[in-house]
Amino acid sequence: MSLQQAIEQKLANAFASYHLTVENESHKHNVPPNSETHFKVTLVAPEFEGQGKVKRHQSIYRILAEEMAGGVHALALHVYSPKEWQASGQAAPESPNCMGGSKNDPAFTPGGSR
Repeated sequence: MSLQQAIEQKLANAFASYHLTVENESHKHNVPPNSETHFKVTLVAPEFEGQGKVKRHQSIYRILAEEMAGGVHALALHVYSPKEWQASGQAAPESPNCMGGSKNDPAFTPGGSR
């Protein structure tokens, strides 16, 4: 099972989701081909009604603790209650383009300090 599939399965089992997408966005970043390090999660669930963003994110991080301790480097979370999802036009924002990380920073020296 891929890391993406594991994330999807865990979230599907944990929430009564109206909508769930897990996108592997690793190809947009400075990582080897076929990596599973950067993900975007869009999750719509009634459990989020009345919860703030921090509580929502904490609940997801608890469920994905093993994945976060392993190979996941970045996890973009877009979590909504069903009412919020309707109001959003049923679309999560696009992820920004990768800026190349520190390797494109002229002040960066590997193993050193700035």
